[in-house]
Amino acid sequence: MHLAVMTSGGDAPGMNACIRAIVRQSIYMHHDVWGVLRGYDGLLAGHRRRLGLGSVADVIKTGGTFLRTARCLPFFTTEGQAQGRDRLREWGIDGLIVIGGDGSLRGALALHQLGVQVIGIPASIDNDIYGTDSAIGFDTAINNVTQSMDKLRDTASSHERVFVVEVMGRESGAIAVAAGMAGGAETLVIPEVPTNYTTMIARLKRSYARGKRHSLIVVAEGAAHGEDVARAVQEQTGYEVRLTVLGHTQRGGPPTALDRILASRLGAEAVQLFQEGQSGVMVGSKCGSLITTPMEDAVNQHKDPDLDLAHLAAVLAI
Repeated sequence: MHLAVMTSGGDAPGMNACIRAIVRQSIYMHHDVWGVLRGYDGLLAGHRRRLGLGSVADVIKTGGTFLRTARCLPFFTTEGQAQGRDRLREWGIDGLIVIGGDGSLRGALALHQLGVQVIGIPASIDNDIYGTDSAIGFDTAINNVTQSMDKLRDTASSHERVFVVEVMGRESGAIAVAAGMAGGAETLVIPEVPTNYTTMIARLKRSYARGKRHSLIVVAEGAAHGEDVARAVQEQTGYEVRLTVLGHTQRGGPPTALDRILASRLGAEAVQLFQEGQSGVMVGSKCGSLITTPMEDAVNQHKDPDLDLAHLAAVLAI
């Protein structure tokens, strides 16, 4: 078989480990494998490179994606999707593996519906993809945020300040919940729960009344602007407040061991699924076991963060 692999949408630590697994599993099973450069944009432009064992040497430990990625609005038209299908046929590609988040998987589903054999692999630091406990990149992102919170708490304690930490998550509070729990945040502001400033201020004042002089408030960007939260807290309490927006540092750096292992398992399994003739499915992990989910369900079903964990974080931060 002639397989192709691409990374699309936002980069996620562990993508390179996944590509490595796909390439080496493919070669082990005597398949040729090609890398599509710059996602769907590169597919339409005809940019690819053949991948061999040496192509993926030492990439397991690197963040980002060496195949690179780009947004491609033309692909989300009927004409663009047909052009992508025709390009794969022109190249003689038997199957395509797409590594990415919601938009990437929607593109993969469109190609499947046009007759292309496609397998999807979830990679998103937001961990908002239905059909897997964890997407590639999530564990690294929450470790990055937790490490930043640990450093901020040192200075927050020294100067007796409230720190508002804005993290990624336009539509999901998964990063805020997991990293907030791990970092001992006093308050979480997430899209899934309406922001209640009265409760937030009351919690801070109770902490100060018992002698605590520093706090961390983690804000998912989709719930509120960190600047607005910081201003409201300072105006309503008189405490000294500082804002830190972590930005793209959350998705950078070497992937954690968990992300490397997850990415390797998902990549190798995707090649196996091709061997079995499957298409239009996403491979994920549930309770440690690999599973497949119809791509239609993966992109159309909603996945919430663990709100029980959010509640526990609030209880433990009293």
